[in-house]
Amino acid sequence: MSDRSPARSRRQVLVGGMPMPSMAERVVKAVFLTAICAAVVLPFVGVISTSLASPEEVVEAGGFVLLPHGFDLSAYRSILSGGTVTQALLVSAFVTAVGTAISLVLTCTLGWALSRRGTVGNKPLLLMVLVSLLFNPGLIPTYLVVQQFGLLDSLWAIILPTSVSAFNVIVVRAYFAGLPTEVLDSAKIDGASEWKVFWHIGLPLSKAVVAVVGLFYGVGYWNSFFGALLYLNDASKWPLQLVLRTYVVDGVEIGAQDLGAAGEALPPQTSIQMAILMISIIPILCVYPFVQRHFAKGVLTGAVKG
Repeated sequence: MSDRSPARSRRQVLVGGMPMPSMAERVVKAVFLTAICAAVVLPFVGVISTSLASPEEVVEAGGFVLLPHGFDLSAYRSILSGGTVTQALLVSAFVTAVGTAISLVLTCTLGWALSRRGTVGNKPLLLMVLVSLLFNPGLIPTYLVVQQFGLLDSLWAIILPTSVSAFNVIVVRAYFAGLPTEVLDSAKIDGASEWKVFWHIGLPLSKAVVAVVGLFYGVGYWNSFFGALLYLNDASKWPLQLVLRTYVVDGVEIGAQDLGAAGEALPPQTSIQMAILMISIIPILCVYPFVQRHFAKGVLTGAVKG
């Protein structure tokens, strides 16, 4: 028994080759992680609470409510009553849907072409994609290109210039290159064209990476505001993020005419600002959980196989 006790004690002290932390270390880690979680969660809870609090409670609290006594949707009714925010929400939805669709088509077709050996211009085109990861064209040349194509003050100006990401092309190409060649070759032997192999075999086997890349593009289009700030002069074409920047970040006061509620009493500015912020966050929060399970398989597998 005396020979086994030291071995047992060593097994208790060593876990995975490392000594177990003491009780004091575990308490410190727990307190530290709890503080980090609170620093992340509490502001988000405050945004939700302020947007849902009654106008009287927001005024009494001085503009920021952490735990409201009740729920009031007047701020959301005001911003969704057909004014600037409603128009911006529709613009953002259009830009995100159309831009993501175009980006997925271009990225998947380019990634498929680069993953197939023997494609005409494969290596030079791949080199161009890799070089674009290292060198940015710059703000002024990009603006001049958009101007020359007549895209200024058009929604296409915030869709087409960012429609293809070199990083996403590399990820998709790596995933396509890792598909079983036996399946692809057998389809070609049966008489399938390259397009049919891509559409009926390549894409169905690559749903994970397509979902992840689609989420990347969708989040990028939804959160984009700088392109709209540069290329759009008509305020009716502003996406939601630019409206959010104008009314929340810059602190511009929102009037009744901006919300389509002329002649009506408006909730406090803080409530309206927090409601706009929540409207800009909710769509991503709703989409992300459905795509999250594809992340490890879609990105990590493609990166390793590349």
